Parts: sequence; structure tokens; C-alpha cells
Amino acid sequence: MNMSRRTVIAGAGAAVSALGASSPGAAATPPAGRQSPGVYRYNVGEVEVTALIDGVARRPVTAEFVRNAPLEEVKGALKDAFIDPNVLPITFTLLAVNTGGRLIVIDTGTGGRMATTAGQALENLAAGGIDARAVDTVLISHFHADHIGGLRLKDGSLAFPNAEVVVPEAEWAYWMDDGEMGRAAEGMRKGFQIVREIFQPMAKDVRRFKGAVEPVPGVTAIPTPGHTPGHTSFRISSGSDQLIVWSDVTNHPALFVRNPGWHAVFDMDPNEAEQQRKRMLDMVATDRLRVAGFHFPFPAVGHIAQRNAREFAFVPDNWNPAL
Repeated sequence: MNMSRRTVIAGAGAAVSALGASSPGAAATPPAGRQSPGVYRYNVGEVEVTALIDGVARRPVTAEFVRNAPLEEVKGALKDAFIDPNVLPITFTLLAVNTGGRLIVIDTGTGGRMATTAGQALENLAAGGIDARAVDTVLISHFHADHIGGLRLKDGSLAFPNAEVVVPEAEWAYWMDDGEMGRAAEGMRKGFQIVREIFQPMAKDVRRFKGAVEPVPGVTAIPTPGHTPGHTSFRISSGSDQLIVWSDVTNHPALFVRNPGWHAVFDMDPNEAEQQRKRMLDMVATDRLRVAGFHFPFPAVGHIAQRNAREFAFVPDNWNPAL
């Protein structure tokens, strides 16, 4: 008898159903309803990096999301990546960097300040066996709320009570300037308010750095303005190995790595952000460097391949159970 693929699948499903019905323990364990802790470790030379997911925001894909591309092209790119073309999941992944002599956290996540499922960073930090009190340095790339919100707990106390906070001077100068806040569009005022809530109580203790310096031993700043006025990426170096931590040079790679000329609604100076994005994509693709992106799918680390003169692709690292 000839059997179609549909018949075979239906028959297999019936057999499984019958087996389940005759097994009294089949439904004894209820669904977990959530993921296991989001923690992943990898090495950069002698440096141990722990990626920690803070959660996800689900962003409606509207005509405003990409300022300079037709909505149907944006949705087509998402379909090509097997992503819902109407709602884009944007994850948040911060890093804990253990150099052996220092424990550094790069960006802090949302702190639960956004209407998303984010706010899991400290939970995952603890699941990864890291005590927040042991963090020596918190290094900030820029002052958007999803990167600084986790500096404080919901009661206002410091999430990393023993850490020195280190930030780009250009970010501080912009976001702490009352004149800039007064000139800002209404939709940006909340961002200025959050910056002040986070930083004003500890302003005298925040260390600021300028340009392409080494704000922390083993970590070099790479100025990448455009997304914000002082947006900064970082290069972690150990021996001959390197990792480029580029924060928000791109948002989701299915859109802004594949199409570096597209302007995300989050970029404050979209033309400058585009130039920096193309520069960084070219650098890491040419030099075959690993890159960690704050909004890449977890564990948010891999390489960039250049497909043609205009298009790149994110190639995630294979999950490795060994360090």
C-alpha cells in the first residue's frame, strides 16, 4: 500500500497519543512555564566572560521602527530570518568579565524598569555563581535605560554596592546637562529623568573617561557615537585573543547587521550611527574577531561574515559545554 507523508505523520501521532493514554505518569510533571537560568561562559585568552540575559522586549514592527526602509522590506528580512514579521523579540545581554584580578560588569540591563519580561540580570548573575558584592567595576557603554537601569535595585539601593562605576565622559556631559534635557523632545524626557535617578545620588563617585583609553586594565574603549552622543564599544584583549563588545552598534542582527545602512528608531544621530556601524562591521569581518552584541540572540556572541559589498551576516558561536 502506498502511504503519503501526511499519512505517516498522522499515524505516528496516533501511536504517541495511544502510548500517552496508557501511561499513568505521563502528565505527572506540569510544564515549567519559564526558561532555566540564562548564563553562558566563554574564554577570551585567560579572561573568563559570562553572558547573562536580562530578558526580552517584544517590539511591534511598525513603519517607524526602521526610518529609511519600506516596512515590507523590513518584514521581509524578518521572515527570511524566521522571525515574526509583526513583533521583534529584542533581548538584553550583559557581560561579567573576570580577568583574574578584577571582576567587571559591562552594562547592567533594565533593572526591571521597562514593561517587558526583562529584569532577570541579578537572578542570572546569582545562578552563575557570581556575588554582586564581588563586582569591582561596572563599565557603562551608554546611558539608555536598558543599559543603566540595573545599577539600582527597585528600592533605590545599589545593585553592585562595592563596584566603581565608570562611564564615557561624552555620555555624562550630554545626559546630565539641564540645557540638553530642556531642548529634548517630549518622548526623550523620561530618559533624562532615569539617568538622573540613577546617577545623581552617586555623582561624585562616578569615574569618567574620554576617547580610546583603557578605562579598566585589559579593556580598551572604542568610541562609536551615533546611537547616543557618547556611545562606546570595548575591546577585551588577553594574549592574542580579542572580543569586541559593541553594545548597540547594531540592534537585532537580522535587520541591522544584514542591512547596515538601515536606521533604527533608537539611534539619536542615524547617519553617524550608520558610519560607525559600517566601520565596526568591516573591522570585525576583516580581522575575524569575535563580537558580543547587547541585543543579539542569547548568548549573543559570534562572528561577522561579509556577504557582499553592502551586506553582512551574524554567525553565532557554537554552544560549547567546555571552557
